[in-house]
Amino acid sequence: MIPPRWLVAPQEYKGTLTASEAAEAMARGVREVSPEVVLDLAPLADGGPGTVEALLSGTRGERRVCRVHCPLGKPMEAAWALLEDGRTAVVEMAAASGLVHLEPNPVSARKASTYGAGELMRAALDSGCERLIIGLGGSATTDGGTGALTALGYRFLDANGHPLPPGGAALSVLARVDASGRHPRLGKVELMGATDVTSPLLGADGAARLFGPQKGADAAGVEELEAALAHYSRVVGDLSAGWPGTGAAGGFGFGLVALAGARLVPGYELVSRALGLERRVLLAEVVLTGEGRFDRQTSLGKGPGGLARLAREHGTPVELFAGSVRRDEGVELDLFHTVVDLSTQARPGAPAAEVLQEAVARWTAARLKTAR
Repeated sequence: MIPPRWLVAPQEYKGTLTASEAAEAMARGVREVSPEVVLDLAPLADGGPGTVEALLSGTRGERRVCRVHCPLGKPMEAAWALLEDGRTAVVEMAAASGLVHLEPNPVSARKASTYGAGELMRAALDSGCERLIIGLGGSATTDGGTGALTALGYRFLDANGHPLPPGGAALSVLARVDASGRHPRLGKVELMGATDVTSPLLGADGAARLFGPQKGADAAGVEELEAALAHYSRVVGDLSAGWPGTGAAGGFGFGLVALAGARLVPGYELVSRALGLERRVLLAEVVLTGEGRFDRQTSLGKGPGGLARLAREHGTPVELFAGSVRRDEGVELDLFHTVVDLSTQARPGAPAAEVLQEAVARWTAARLKTAR
């Protein structure tokens, strides 16, 4: 009898488990119940945290580390990757400018900067790469990418010609952008922003109103950032603010498109191709995936949502193990065959990996019992 083959492809559980750690925990849960199941592990990413790791696992390459600044300006180290073709560099903006690097609050929501992500981009450009992919997800910022572009030589000036302070709130007094000192190689590379959402820059599903609260913005801060980004888009005079993905990473997608000539691509699709996910889905009897929170953002370009749609095309069921589940309007519960809410099963004080492993073990036992 041919043993069943299952694909295990979770995304990170923000703040608790990386995608690789989640995949290993899920695999342990399956194996403790059914060692004979053949497991294919493919840690997933969609442009957010884990994108460098996922692309290195799918295509190999070299991880490089450099000194950068965190969202609030403190020195730190962060990694980027040069893939095995020697011409493609991958920067994960969250590595330097991610939410993981601060405790979100109303002040940080206004002042957090993407400058560190720009320092990573500068290191990649200095390496001589010909294609630069920037993963746009997991940000602590809502500055429209102006911090990163500042690190690349752009100047964002007020009416008196003074440089703006860091953060999205300062964009309310932007008067002009001086690009004369931009990095000389920026216009010579293929620049791609890998987005984890399809959100536009502005509006209910935009950078400030949809994502601002999770970055610490209160109601007044959300509206302040929304107005500042709207002013920014008017000053820049670019019509791409309504494009899908320009709201990614606090509007970083917009800044890359409008001021650096980048092309936005769905991060999940980029990683999916690198990992050969379609072939692996075809070989699997069932797919196990997961993420920290299942809400309406899942269907706006997040990895588990993209994986579920791919598997649906081939008739392969997808089981989602979510840290928590929001059943608000717009949440597409029918994307998945089963949705397991880990928050309802967690033991007080239990490590996240154990909670996930135990939940997968229970699900595996139930599935195999039903199949007999």
